[in-house]
Amino acid sequence: MTAPDSLAPEGSAAPAQRGVATLIYNTNAGGSKHASPDDLVNAIHAIGFTPVYRATSSEEDLKEALDGVEGTVFVAGGDGTQRAVALTLAGRPEVSLAVIPMGTANNVARTLGVQGEPLDVIAAYGRAEVRPFDLGRVQAPWGEDLFLEACGCGAFADVMAEYDPEEGKSPLRAVQALTTTLTTFDPPPVRIMLDGQEEPDTPFALLEVMNTKATGPRLRLATNADPGDGQLDVVRIDATGREGLLTYLAALARDDFEALSSVESTRAGRVEIPYTGQAFHVDAEVRPPMQGVTGRVLIEAWPGALSVLVPMPDPAAGEV
Repeated sequence: MTAPDSLAPEGSAAPAQRGVATLIYNTNAGGSKHASPDDLVNAIHAIGFTPVYRATSSEEDLKEALDGVEGTVFVAGGDGTQRAVALTLAGRPEVSLAVIPMGTANNVARTLGVQGEPLDVIAAYGRAEVRPFDLGRVQAPWGEDLFLEACGCGAFADVMAEYDPEEGKSPLRAVQALTTTLTTFDPPPVRIMLDGQEEPDTPFALLEVMNTKATGPRLRLATNADPGDGQLDVVRIDATGREGLLTYLAALARDDFEALSSVESTRAGRVEIPYTGQAFHVDAEVRPPMQGVTGRVLIEAWPGALSVLVPMPDPAAGEV
């Protein structure tokens, strides 16, 4: 899982080039009832691409579909589908990724400003530019990982260890579980390092290393995160000064979570977290506690690991 320190395209973002395209489509995603593969293929063709639809029902199918792929990969599905494709394409910025959000949270698409019905989203890609998209790389006692959205420990990771999305994805249920846990979570002080600089010993009720603005069921913990800036947003809550449940709920609703007095957010390219066996999450996957194991979790930004298409405003339509 090693990779060059930076694979970001040089200079300013270039306009998207029309040509061959591959459609990856998750028929189990929440929005799949609104558009069939044929509908999406026709819409992609209408904006100037030559698309091929590849049906994928397993991880092996996906790897085969993306082996040697060129041009642009349109991915219709939720964050899980986007993640699977993105991690397969990691380190190949010559292939552009175009997300078609059809899931529940759609954290990646929302961070990129891509929203709407699938056919409308594809039409918007008629005017698009290619931009770099970073990933996060993790080295930990449990092994190596990559993430699109976030990696962290503390209350949210503990909640995720018990939260089962198969029971039904509910942003409200997740926020309630998170805020309830924050009132009882009693973490020990740890000394993290940001870009080689030691931070004071602090008991963190929440410690999230964010690449996108939101993670999980649309929890916007890093309002100003930019997945193309080559850095990660380190969001943490000091457990000694944590605030009440309604305060966190209201801040998430207002989209100013980082403005709370108990919340600190810092950008860094390299984060080191002491590991004492606590639970972590990597995107929507949980790395369960490992009792008796100690060490460190090293999290680094991988600048420009991907290239993504981002729709541009249409001046003729009066968009700004």
